Amino acid sequence: MTLDAALDIVASVCLITGALLSLAAGVALVRFPDLLTRMHAAAKPQVLGLLLVLVGCALRLRTGVDITTLVLVGVFQLATAPVAAHMVGRAAYPHDDIRADLLITDELAAHLDRIAGDREDAARA
Repeated sequence: MTLDAALDIVASVCLITGALLSLAAGVALVRFPDLLTRMHAAAKPQVLGLLLVLVGCALRLRTGVDITTLVLVGVFQLATAPVAAHMVGRAAYPHDDIRADLLITDELAAHLDRIAGDREDAARA
């Protein structure tokens, strides 16, 4: 077996695994019951699936320009997906779009109660 054939096999495995992880993330977005679990499904397996697809493409293309572009796509995905998921969670929390019975620890409750109290005090003044 030549090196090219071995790299093609590894690229195929990465592409198929990445596609399956992305498919699982898409199915989870439809099937999961609340925002926090959907947010988790959108951030974790989707990013790993995309990174595996990018690795598979890099192994298949093997040129400097293509690999540099794929690395940039992966870096931007790693930088933006967690931030976007965090912002969606923070925006949805005060609007009761999450199921509080599923939370083990609720660190934002005291912070939001304090903010609500400050707003009430400002409205009275």
